[in-house]
Amino acid sequence: MERIICLIIGYICGLFQTSYIIGRMHKTDIRDYGSGNAGTTNALRTFGRKAGALTLLGDVLKCVIAVVLVNLIFGKTYGEIMPLLSVYAAAGCILGHNFPFYLNFRGGKGFAASVGFMLIFDYKIFFVCAVVFIAIFFLTHYVSLGSLSAYVTALIAMILRGQGGAYGMDKNHVLEMYILMILLTALAFYKHRSNIVRLLHGNESRIYLRRKK
Repeated sequence: MERIICLIIGYICGLFQTSYIIGRMHKTDIRDYGSGNAGTTNALRTFGRKAGALTLLGDVLKCVIAVVLVNLIFGKTYGEIMPLLSVYAAAGCILGHNFPFYLNFRGGKGFAASVGFMLIFDYKIFFVCAVVFIAIFFLTHYVSLGSLSAYVTALIAMILRGQGGAYGMDKNHVLEMYILMILLTALAFYKHRSNIVRLLHGNESRIYLRRKK
């Protein structure tokens, strides 16, 4: 039951669609522009750097808040499996972001929310993933490639740290956590499937933080 509650808490937090709200402030639906995605990259392309930064911040914070709430609620009674419950909360938040019921289940791709997840869950993994993302982005200017590479890095790093006893749980709960992370990684690839096709064909859009001369 506690797992379901964590998913629900996360899902509710994930329903805060930052880019959609910013779009409504501009009297538009961001999903009608650019990639049609309610996320950071499309907000950056459609409304500019300030909107992109606000979207990133909002989507990161909502996952942080979801995990913090779950820790406050279950920390004393389920302290021994809080890493697992934190992943459930993050998974719920990512699902809420990707599939908001009030927007006909058309949300974002979940990467910014996943950044918040790693930031609050394991800062060591967060820093490794940040380095991977930044390196790939500045080498290629493909946000999608950097995002997917960071996701795979997070999965591998979680397994390595879990096998080293970093999360203090028994084998069954650690395995359950791995399975959840594998499913989240698979979801990230599914949501980026059109980006993957464009990457393979060499026509994926590039993002430049400074305007090209």
